[in-house]
Amino acid sequence: MSKKNPEYDFKWCPGCGDFGVRRALEFALIDRMERTGQPMENNVVVAGIGCSGNLVHLIEGPQPYGFHGIHGRTLPVAMGVKMSSPELNVVVVAGDGDFLSIGGEHIGPQAARNLDVCAVVMDNGVYGLTKGQSSPTSKLGVVTSSTPYGKIEASVNPLELYLTQGVSFIASGFSGQPRQLAALITEGMEHEGFAIIQVQSPCTSYNDTFEFLKGNAKKGIEPALYEVPEDHDASSKAAAYELLQRPGVPVGVIYKDASRPTLQQRVEQQWGRVKERSVSELVDSFQF
Repeated sequence: MSKKNPEYDFKWCPGCGDFGVRRALEFALIDRMERTGQPMENNVVVAGIGCSGNLVHLIEGPQPYGFHGIHGRTLPVAMGVKMSSPELNVVVVAGDGDFLSIGGEHIGPQAARNLDVCAVVMDNGVYGLTKGQSSPTSKLGVVTSSTPYGKIEASVNPLELYLTQGVSFIASGFSGQPRQLAALITEGMEHEGFAIIQVQSPCTSYNDTFEFLKGNAKKGIEPALYEVPEDHDASSKAAAYELLQRPGVPVGVIYKDASRPTLQQRVEQQWGRVKERSVSELVDSFQF
């Protein structure tokens, strides 16, 4: 993929939306480094399995730490990193299959904890790395290699799911707008709590949605993407839910609750109530 990493042979298909997500993440991390004066090594990128996982290896320029974990377990790994070193900025990169299918069970618990990490989810509505099987966000009835007669499950609406499960920062972006996406990632990283940026990142090989998202005037196709209105109250869960009932794909911040304490803050509060005990007292406490 690059001369910098010749030992890796990772390849994204030409035109893959993940190229734009990679660029946006680079913009956001470099901006954070320059703005805070902290080194790039203060950032940790945690990835699962899938095309999205290549972002750990493909960041150009100064390198953050990277952890390429296992399928669907980005959030538990990110929690381990954050709890062991709270000063680090932890960013999860995942795909819709990785994050919403096998990894879906971890979203609710981390939302309840308000874990202070930022997750960037690349949604292409398909399992791209394993050759085009249907994913949780694939449309009902779609024909894929794993659903040759059409998908029989309704598609998941990730933004509604995050809102329902209590994620404290929810944004929606598009891989074809890397600068705007970088701003959303930056806001997600700065948010104290669990942030998810859901990114429309089309798969040019198995589910090319560029025309659907951007529109095509010559074919009479209206763009599905639209900017979140300036008067949208992102602090209101009711307003966020109402926005998500509109047709199309919003771009911008959907919901933000800055009032909730993070998991780390709650842990530190408990430390103040814990009575310090000696080793012998701890051993004695296990005796019946």
